[in-house]
This record gives sequence, C-alpha cells and structure tokens, in this order.
Amino acid sequence: MVQLHDGERLDHLLAENLRIIQSPSVFAFSLDTVLLARFVYVPIQKGKIIDLCTGNGVIPLLLSGRSKAEITGVEIQERIYDMAKRSIEYNDLSKQLSIIHGDIKDMPEKLGRGKFDVVTCNPPYFPTPKADEINKNEHLAIARHEIYCTLEDVVRVSSQLVKQGGKVAFVHRPGRLMDILTLMRQYRVEPKRLQFVHPRLGKEANTILVEGIKQGSADLKILPPLYVYDEHNEYTKEIRTILYGNE
Repeated sequence: MVQLHDGERLDHLLAENLRIIQSPSVFAFSLDTVLLARFVYVPIQKGKIIDLCTGNGVIPLLLSGRSKAEITGVEIQERIYDMAKRSIEYNDLSKQLSIIHGDIKDMPEKLGRGKFDVVTCNPPYFPTPKADEINKNEHLAIARHEIYCTLEDVVRVSSQLVKQGGKVAFVHRPGRLMDILTLMRQYRVEPKRLQFVHPRLGKEANTILVEGIKQGSADLKILPPLYVYDEHNEYTKEIRTILYGNE
C-alpha cells in the first residue's frame, strides 16, 4: 500500500492502467507533459530513455506503456523526487523505471555522454523573475521558472546525453521557439518535427512540441496543428484519444 503524505492524492493516470501521486500545492502534471509523452518517438523493445526535469515521474510512467526501454527520470526537488519514486514503486515498475534526485547539469558526468536513445524534457518555461515577483510556493516557482536550469542548460545537457542519431524532444511555449531551434542547432540536435498546439480553432498556439535528432540532416517537418477544445468547449477527439485512449 502506498504511503501518502499531507496534501497528496493518488490519481489515475488517464488512459494507462496506472496510478500517480500528486499534490496541488507541490506538483501536479499538466496536459503539456502528456502531449510530450505522446509526441516523442520511442524505441519499442529495448534502449535507454531519460526524462529531464521529470517532476513526479509522469513521462516515465506514460512511456512505460509504449516502450520496454530502460527509462530514467531526473528531478532536483527532493519532495517531488520522492513522489515519483513512490509512484514507480506503487505501480511495480522499479525494474524498468528509475528516478535520480539531482541536478540535470550533473548528469552527463554522472551517467555518461551519448548513452541514451531518447531524451525528453518539459523544462521551466519562464526566466527567473525579480525576487518580489517570484511565486511564494518554492516547489511551483522552481517548476515554472529557470531557477536551477536555463533553456540553454536543458538543450546542452540533452545533446550531451543522447547518442548520435538519437532523438531529443521538448515541450515549451511558442514565444521561445526561435531560442529552442537556435540552441538545438548550436548543440548539434537538428530539429526534425514541430507541432503547434492551440487552445481551440481560431486561437493562437500556446504550446509547441519539437523533436530533433543528434547530428541529423536538415529537414524540418511541420505537423498538422493540434486543437485542445472544440466549439462546445469539450476536448477534441484527438485530445480525448491522447488522454483516455480509444474510447
């Protein structure tokens, strides 16, 4: 039986037959994270995957249903790392999934360079604000703002960890698109697939999904846009499939 701490709850993990420990005051996964887990190409039978800034381990948990690869998550916040670790144990996935409590910037030296087939990351989206503007909740502030790692750190470390020909995938905000593409090329991860996610038809995109290949050739494909809500303010068929599977 899983042990829950104050403020935690045990949620169903959408289309998967899994459960995940969450806490609204500490960390709860967002749609962005699920979209990234569904967007990235992963090896089916074997390989090694690493998810940076893993939070409560939702991407490793989701990818375990798509791949038999060895999957590692890295989380710097001890409280959230502990939530991810307990979720993995609850779902009896410790043989496939592991979580490291540490700084992503230390991982190339700790784990080795060029060791992973796939690297994923849902990084902090926003630059560090002024001290008087930062979220008073430390856990949420670190998850949302570049306090412990910048976008450049994320791209650089991802490039160092992935094998030549391996894949790197990110989810972020459209306003950082040029920064992401520029940094990916700078660190020899060639952007190959890009998808814009819109709240609904007629609205500007508010999320981007991008995947690149280490030392790949230049050939960027723009995928059809993904719309979250329909005209009735309900999830579109595509989003329902991503969240709940084929109903």
